[in-house]
Amino acid sequence: FDEKYQYYLSFYDRLDTILRSIEEQGALTDEIKVSLMNAKSMSELEDIYRPYKPKKKTRATIAKAKGLEPLANFILAQNNNSNLNEEVKKYLNEEVKSEEEAISGALDIIAELVSDNADYRKFIRNNTFKLGLIVTSINPKGNDEFKTFEMYYDYKEALNKIPSHRILALNRGENLGILKVSIEDPEDSNLAYIERDIIKKGSIFDYLLKNAIKDAYGRLIKPSIENEIRNDLTEVSENTSIEVFKANLKELLLEAPTKNKVVLGFDPGIRTGCKIGIVNELGSVLYTGVLYATKGDEDHLKLEGQKLAHLIAKFKVDLISLGNGTGGRESERFLKKYVFEAYPNMKVDYVITNEAGASVYSASKLGAKEFPNLDVSVRSAISLARRVQDPLAELVKIDPKSIGVGQYQHDMNQKHLGVALGGVVENCVNLVGVDVNLASSSLLTYISGINATIASNIVAYREANGAFKNRKDLLKVSKLGEKAFVQCAGFLRISDQYPLDNTGIHPESYPQTLKLLKKLGLDVSDVGSDILTMKLELIKDIKNLAKELEIGEATLNDIIKELSKPGRDIRDLNKKAELKNDVTEISDLKEGMILNGTVRNITDFGCFVDIGVHQDGLIHISELSNKFIKHPLDVVHIGEIVKVKVILVDVNKKRIGLSLKQVDQK
Repeated sequence: FDEKYQYYLSFYDRLDTILRSIEEQGALTDEIKVSLMNAKSMSELEDIYRPYKPKKKTRATIAKAKGLEPLANFILAQNNNSNLNEEVKKYLNEEVKSEEEAISGALDIIAELVSDNADYRKFIRNNTFKLGLIVTSINPKGNDEFKTFEMYYDYKEALNKIPSHRILALNRGENLGILKVSIEDPEDSNLAYIERDIIKKGSIFDYLLKNAIKDAYGRLIKPSIENEIRNDLTEVSENTSIEVFKANLKELLLEAPTKNKVVLGFDPGIRTGCKIGIVNELGSVLYTGVLYATKGDEDHLKLEGQKLAHLIAKFKVDLISLGNGTGGRESERFLKKYVFEAYPNMKVDYVITNEAGASVYSASKLGAKEFPNLDVSVRSAISLARRVQDPLAELVKIDPKSIGVGQYQHDMNQKHLGVALGGVVENCVNLVGVDVNLASSSLLTYISGINATIASNIVAYREANGAFKNRKDLLKVSKLGEKAFVQCAGFLRISDQYPLDNTGIHPESYPQTLKLLKKLGLDVSDVGSDILTMKLELIKDIKNLAKELEIGEATLNDIIKELSKPGRDIRDLNKKAELKNDVTEISDLKEGMILNGTVRNITDFGCFVDIGVHQDGLIHISELSNKFIKHPLDVVHIGEIVKVKVILVDVNKKRIGLSLKQVDQK
């Protein structure tokens, strides 16, 4: 809604500017005004405005300055009884020295008139998009060392069929200087349309007008229409890509949390060692350190395994969160052999955690503020541990663009992308709600009505006065006034205190909620009880009950839902992704293998799956389902565990092809 709103604000602002400009020129007629008011897009507005737009020095303006506009009108009139040679002589003077120069100037004026015609431009734009091709070739001056764009060295595709991800790929190749990209337009039909409208049958001026039209098309219309079409394609592609990014991000943020577990974050490393961070059930840091677990002889690795086993026992670690970055598979082998096999009685599990963005957080101002005395790399280990405990709370500390669940995110409008992804984060945080006594200031800033200053003040109040006892205590926080309270209260939770404060019911609806409980013969102490849940399920006549309670039906439904499952976390319904395959290197793979994998990223053309080796495998959209699907999101989701078949292994190019449709998912 906001995106549409902002677009229309810009649209009507531009419309006002254009109307004012044409009116100041004394050229605004009712017909022009109606055309502008009926325009449906920015490009239509600009086409109508083009003839009245103040122009810089052009060939046509120079010809007009020489007094050749009447000659242009004479040619356009196409009077077969007139004499062009005699007419041209009238315009010869100090500035126009020859008949050829006079005719050439008149044709320049006609060419600009043709170019400024909104109807012609509209037809050419639509016809080119309908029949045109996008054509690519290799740039001789470019350098494609890894042949990333090899398939586009000699490539053609219909403009109206090319998918969004391919447009973004071509743009990237062009920006890198590797590809040359152009549009092959239906020139003959475009020219024919203009000629039919301008040239009279049997006109003796046919040849001159065709030259003017061809010049207008090649010099003025075609380049700008090509730019417009490519800009439109890019805009649509970026919007499509952003929607995919948003859907992926939402899935990632709403991954199920791992509650009430002591977690050890294991950030793999080869040269500088593996960083360890242990956090308690609430995410507080218990221990940080370094292990050299990815290289060394047998005795060394045994000793490092012993150290880790000691830490696990000492801090009663329930779960290891192992990062999937460089050294991840070597670290996994170390854990299996020197910890789990060496100490079989130790009750600890492990999960592979996508560490995208962890290093960004570690080096950020927020990371430095949170852990000023810790090394950057150690902060990353803590982040990995917390990411398993509460993905949402940890991921909000990272710029969404750095989380790595999109496509071509660095090639698109960064402001637009940032606003869109920020909206997703805000939506997810408010959807889940946050415990005001546990939330960090960075998490609180995404709650409606709370800015960075208020978030910091909430944390400061909590540290100075202890935990909030009820939602009304929030009004004691500096700069959190009544208006902000109304916005934020329903999204903040306070557990183990007043039962309604641990629900999504807004305080302004408490009176109606208590009235409902009384009608059911219960009170607030029964919230969370089986008897209340049972009685709520028996409510059928929502309409009349809403009238009796003097509340909206939608609000009543929300109250019933919250009372049925107070303190619930909607994320608990989602699966927690785990990955434990025996393969660890691409060289271990063979075509035909059936493996478990975790969906890490989804794009327009397929999805990338972590199957336990350094490179994620690609399931092309054609291998996702035996049925036709519009988008991979129709079949898979971020974090989902899937069974896949290996259909391609290219060790040299480090490419893995996978199939979902060739495997029974049961």
